[in-house]
Amino acid sequence: MFDFLASMLKVAKIPFTENEPLAPKSSFKVGGTARLFISPQTPEQLESTISAVRSAELPYFVTGGASNVVYPDGTYEGAIISTQAIKEIFYESDVSTQDNTNTALVTCQCGVPMAAFVDFCTRKNLTGAEQFAGLPGTVGGAVYMNARCFDRSISDILYSTKHIEYKGDKARLVELPFNSADWDYKKSPFQANPQISDTKSEQLYITQATFSLTRAAQQDHERIVSDCKKYIAERVDKGHFKYPSAGSVFKNNREFGAPSGKLIDECGLKGLTAGGAQIAPFHGNFIINTGTATAADIRSLVTQAQKAVHDKFGFDLEPEIIFI
Repeated sequence: MFDFLASMLKVAKIPFTENEPLAPKSSFKVGGTARLFISPQTPEQLESTISAVRSAELPYFVTGGASNVVYPDGTYEGAIISTQAIKEIFYESDVSTQDNTNTALVTCQCGVPMAAFVDFCTRKNLTGAEQFAGLPGTVGGAVYMNARCFDRSISDILYSTKHIEYKGDKARLVELPFNSADWDYKKSPFQANPQISDTKSEQLYITQATFSLTRAAQQDHERIVSDCKKYIAERVDKGHFKYPSAGSVFKNNREFGAPSGKLIDECGLKGLTAGGAQIAPFHGNFIINTGTATAADIRSLVTQAQKAVHDKFGFDLEPEIIFI
């Protein structure tokens, strides 16, 4: 099946590699190799790729920047499909809506880095995305996770999305206007289906997202730039970039009232190690790769933190990182 799929990809001129090392491609810097690593260049190629892999009945995983992903140890006997090359940005500078006559719409394809999106907004003097400055990963991943930064969620600025919907062997392109009922704290409608894909289940794959920003006055430009720098500096101060990691490992439960990192800290787990992975001594909700971590090491720390917090507080930590 792998040879047949490779020949199909060659005919369609969709870039791919075989036995591709995965560790350099994730923010955790862990993982073995992927039997196939496929890099479609357009939404159309993305649909063709997924359809081909499903037809071949191979396991597969669609990812962007893999900033929230733990790639498996050993060989992944399937296809990793990267959207990072699908990265055009489109701009509508003057849009009138019921709520705001000073609105601009910025449409990003799924592989656009969040840093590029924020930089685009800054250069165009658009306000609303500053809190996402310094967020790693791609727009597709941020929308999928409904990323939340400094009390602001991606859904707070979302206008619409487009995605490929698979039901069995049939695929169609769907455009969804934003509906707040479909979104919640770190929840999106795209999480309703299993992220690790098989060839039979219904699946949704984000191809682009449109964001609603506000056109700022020229005198506000320096404030936008300053805010972006401030949020990046806060990430640096919290230790986001000291070691390879995925940032926050567990979601916070606002009804419980205490951040997950504080609960882990109160269990005395800061600094706990498993192989080359460690619960960061500077932040209870970070797991870091000290140099030789494996996926198994990270999973071990996740399990230990969940057990300790449950035993002490009766609270179940919900991971936001995704193990493949």
